[in-house]
Amino acid sequence: MNSYGDPSSARGRAQYPGANGDHGPADDPYQRPSWDDPGAARRSSDGDQGGWPANSGRAGGASARASASGRASSGRATPPGRASADGGWAAPVSPASGSASVGSASVGSASVGSAPSGRAQVGGRAGVGSASVPEAPGSGGGYGAGRASAGRATVGTASVSGGGANGAAGRARVGRAVVPVSPAGPGGPDDPNGPGGRRGRRGAGDLDPAAQKRAKKRKRVNMLIAAFAVFIMLAGGGVVAATWYSTSVPMPNQLPLPLSTTIYAADKKNFIAKLGDENRQIVTIKQIPDYVQKAVASAEDRNFYKHDGVDYVGIARAAWNNFTGGSKQGASTITQQYARNAYENLQDDSYQRKVKEAILASKLNEKFTKNEIMQHYLNTIYFGRGAYGIEIAALTYFNKPASKLSVAEGAVLAAVIKQPQVDTASGHKGFDPADNPEEAKARWEYVLNGMVEEKWLKPEERAKLTYPKVQKRKSANEALGVKTPRGNVVNYVKAEMAERGLCTLGAPPAGKVDCSTALRDGGYRITTTIDWKLQAEAENAAQRKKGSPIYEQPKNLMAALVSVEPKTGKVLAYYGGDSGADYDYAGLNTDSAGGLSGGHPPGSSFKVYTLAAAIEAGISIDSIWDARPFTVKDTEIRVQNAGRDVRKTCDQACTLKESTIRSYNVPFYHVTEKIGADKVLSMARQAGVRTMWETKENPPKWHDLTKEKPEELAPDPFFNVVAYGQYPITVLDHANGLATLANGGVYNKAHFIELIEQQDKETGRWKKIGGAKADPKQRIRKDVADEVTSVLKNIPKENNGNIEGREEAGKTGTWEYAKTEFNAHAWMVGYTPQIATAVWVGSKDPDKPEIKTKGGDNIGGSGLPADIWQKYMNKALAGKPAMSLPDSKELGDKEAGNGKKKETPPPVPPNPGGGNPGGGNPICQGPNPPPLICPPAGGDTGGGDPEFPPEGDDGGGGGNGNGRGGGG
Repeated sequence: MNSYGDPSSARGRAQYPGANGDHGPADDPYQRPSWDDPGAARRSSDGDQGGWPANSGRAGGASARASASGRASSGRATPPGRASADGGWAAPVSPASGSASVGSASVGSASVGSAPSGRAQVGGRAGVGSASVPEAPGSGGGYGAGRASAGRATVGTASVSGGGANGAAGRARVGRAVVPVSPAGPGGPDDPNGPGGRRGRRGAGDLDPAAQKRAKKRKRVNMLIAAFAVFIMLAGGGVVAATWYSTSVPMPNQLPLPLSTTIYAADKKNFIAKLGDENRQIVTIKQIPDYVQKAVASAEDRNFYKHDGVDYVGIARAAWNNFTGGSKQGASTITQQYARNAYENLQDDSYQRKVKEAILASKLNEKFTKNEIMQHYLNTIYFGRGAYGIEIAALTYFNKPASKLSVAEGAVLAAVIKQPQVDTASGHKGFDPADNPEEAKARWEYVLNGMVEEKWLKPEERAKLTYPKVQKRKSANEALGVKTPRGNVVNYVKAEMAERGLCTLGAPPAGKVDCSTALRDGGYRITTTIDWKLQAEAENAAQRKKGSPIYEQPKNLMAALVSVEPKTGKVLAYYGGDSGADYDYAGLNTDSAGGLSGGHPPGSSFKVYTLAAAIEAGISIDSIWDARPFTVKDTEIRVQNAGRDVRKTCDQACTLKESTIRSYNVPFYHVTEKIGADKVLSMARQAGVRTMWETKENPPKWHDLTKEKPEELAPDPFFNVVAYGQYPITVLDHANGLATLANGGVYNKAHFIELIEQQDKETGRWKKIGGAKADPKQRIRKDVADEVTSVLKNIPKENNGNIEGREEAGKTGTWEYAKTEFNAHAWMVGYTPQIATAVWVGSKDPDKPEIKTKGGDNIGGSGLPADIWQKYMNKALAGKPAMSLPDSKELGDKEAGNGKKKETPPPVPPNPGGGNPGGGNPICQGPNPPPLICPPAGGDTGGGDPEFPPEGDDGGGGGNGNGRGGGG
């Protein structure tokens, strides 16, 4: 039994709306309905989707319209679908009052009805292999039903109906006009309750002379009709022949079949994102178990292995069922379904398309084996839940590849094909077990029973099968994973593919494709550098979720974290926000005009590059510098130390090492003034900082440090305050720079793509397109990088960033908001030889730029950023061996600074009288020093000099001349 008579649903072949809102059957399962597929209008304008619509209204072309009219007593009657006497078009005719044509082409059958005077009329359209049988009222008040048979003729049949006074009916046959009736479809020609049954039937011997006369007249009319039908078939045959020889069939593997792209983590198991209008992966027929193929044939086309691509019996049955008012059925075989949806020129709704569809199906059947056709079909068909093709369907419904499907699981997927989702027009729930478990199981049983009937499955094996467990609904549709914290990785994948010349960012030139389209339709499998475990730890530490240090903090606070492997440049973890479709706080964002944003002032964390530049210039970390605040000559720039009173520490004699650990700004300004701001820029660029923003304009203007020379950028627009981090950079670039220092000065560009593969549409095999290209470069002298590390390893334990049992290098940084006491940006950056990580905390609310804790305290680098950094690094380094960091090699000139060495005061002899030593005045050494001459015991403690406010945390401070705050 062919599946088109499937009794599992009273609706027959299920329908869903076509692209234009009209209803089409679900035997066109490749395309998602318009409500589920934004590209439906592009892919299909197929109105009835392969069904058999009644031909009510205007005919498609002159060659498809045939009419023969007799003279009626009341004048000339106009057949349905033909021009009336006044040149207008007749109104569409309903099945109750006029003719209907059913077929796959605009050539073929004719319908004959009776005029009130008994003169016959012939009109309407013909269809290939089709028949239409209307009932017409008899002039005598009785109802006669003609009987028409549609056979296996290549072109057309004719149907005749009429009713005389006594209700007798004539019959016309053309060619092999025999209609097999499906046992599942009631109302066929042999059904006593259907047309041509017992109603109005009388034997010929019962006719009176008048009736015999009328019968002879009808016989003559029938002869005329038959002659006319032969003419139509001959004409139609010419059209079919012309179409056959003019139709070329491209190879299925040459057709533009959209393939989805999957972006994986480094383990090649967990996916970062899935992209594509149609989520599909190609598999070969060898990867699809034979019983899965047979299950699909049982569900969709049980004669698939027997017919020549077109099932004429099924066509006739579908035509009869549609005409007699049964549920609308398609008459497409698996081969026809494939042809209709694979070839763009079969996307219109016309009888000519139906002819071409059948021809293409026949030609496909000639050129390809059944296995080849089944392979292409199963790689194309839509299974619901956003899954295109058997491979994605198997993963979506059963979390396994198609090759691992069982018989029962294969039958579930085969059952889904008929209607994979809810039909919003009819309300039918479809056959997804999640939507309609009872009917889904009933259809599953229908599929298995069909396999038994076709001897594809043994009855005893069938008896053992139970309905398998199906995965909970999890969509496999377009852009899965983009709107997650991992989604920002997709943007960097695009950028790196563009760098490799595989696509372009923005509008592509001729012969190129933009990267969004390439990823959506190109069928790539991209393995990234993202460590799935570390990515989860980064999100646990930086995302606002339970367990994160930021979880219960004010809602305006936002964190970003990037982690890079120093030895390779692999980005191990990336958190720049909760969605790749929103603003990326860790990297670059491009506006509609091509402008870039995304950087944050790094504050004192940028001093790692200034320190490296100083050592590179021959300055020792033990050189002495004046740390007292001052105003830059001829400017309004006030250089301060972020609220630190250096008089209590080193004052004018601060070493460069101590200034780094205590995060004093003033010595770093003097260093930059001495060596040149361009040297600091150059060192940052060598380490890996690619983009930097100047702050003279609003919005800030960005510069590509890889393309612009440092000497052309400093001291204008990047002035000496670059030393302590006024100018914004990205979290990603900062992490890359730290990785270079951790790797002994060897630079590896931070990258996200480890391997690119593309699926061959013909063979299904994956071919390597490109991989990570290791290109390490010694950009910073090893002794310079190690000397920087020897200083930075002293900082984490003093700033809440210490990792138990390890040595790690780190630096905090803050930047204040508009000369207020509160910060707007806070950083903790650092590394071990295995991992370099940068953490930023700021505000995502422009109306609340200050960053405060829930208790209202100012947030500095040693606060929330350090908490996040430490939480992540502890997890990221778990199980990795502890590695030591280098000590200082005492490089450079210790006399290079502008400070003054502290003079050691002469030793003070003990005071035998126990009084105040009073300095070196001998009169004050006695037991009773004069109070007016000698100072009181304990000496002077200093004063409240406003130049030296109380020392605070690493935050704020340091004017920059533009009212936007300073570095800490």
